[in-house]
Amino acid sequence: MLEIQQIPVLNDNYIYLIHDSLSKETAVIDPAVASPAIEILKENNWRLTYLLNTHHHSDHVGGNLELKQQTQCQIVGAAIDEHRIPGIDQKVQEGDTLKIGSYTIEIINCAGHTTGHIAFYIPEANALFCGDTLFAMGCGRLFEGSAEQMQHSLAKFSALPLNTQIYCAHEYTLANSRFALSVEPHNNDLLTSIEHIKKLTANKQATIPTTLEQELATNPFLRTSSPEIKESLAMPNASNLEIFTELRERKNSF
Repeated sequence: MLEIQQIPVLNDNYIYLIHDSLSKETAVIDPAVASPAIEILKENNWRLTYLLNTHHHSDHVGGNLELKQQTQCQIVGAAIDEHRIPGIDQKVQEGDTLKIGSYTIEIINCAGHTTGHIAFYIPEANALFCGDTLFAMGCGRLFEGSAEQMQHSLAKFSALPLNTQIYCAHEYTLANSRFALSVEPHNNDLLTSIEHIKKLTANKQATIPTTLEQELATNPFLRTSSPEIKESLAMPNASNLEIFTELRERKNSF
C-alpha cells in the first residue's frame, strides 16, 4: 500500500511524503522546508529514499540540502534544470521512471510555469504530483514558458484516467474558484464545488487533492471550448489557445 501524507507549510504550500509500506521506502516531493518532513520521518521511522523536485523555485527546493545531509536521499529533478536544483543526483526527463517499492513513478515534462517543470505520476496509485502546473480550478503563472507550452502540458494531464487524484503544491482553490465563477457563472458543477470548498475552508481543511474529473468539469483552463467561457470573454470564434491565453492574462490581474 502507498501512503500519501500532505504537509502544509509556509503560507499555502504543500509538501508530500509518499511511503510504500512493504519496502519501507519513502519519497518527499517539493520540500519548501526540511524540518516538518524530518519530523514525520522520525515519528514513523521511515527511510527517505528519494527527494523529488517538480521545479527549481525556492518554495519547492528550500529543504533539499538539509534533507540530503540528514538522510542521504537521492535528489531527483529535471535534466534541463540540473543547474537550478540544489543537490541534484538523478536527472530525469519524460519517459524516465523511478521505483518506490513496487510502485512506478512516471516522469511527465510539463513546461509552462517554468521551462524545466516536471510532474510525477504513479499509475497504480492514481496519483499525480504536478507542482505548480495545475491547481484546483487554476493553473500556474507563466513565469518562463509560453501559453502554448502550458496548454500542451495540461492536455497531457487531461488524458490521464478521470479518477486520477491531483496533488498540487499550493492551497489556492478558494481564490481560483472566484475567477472560475467570473468566466463561467452558470456552470452547475462549479457552483456545487464552490459550496463544498467554502465549507472545507471554513473548517480549515485542505481542498487538495482534487480529481481530474472534477477539474475537467470546473477548471476554466481545462474548459477552453466552453461556449459560456467564450461568451464571457466576448471571443466566440477564438481558438482554444487564444481562449487559454486570454484566461491566463485575466487571471494575472484578477
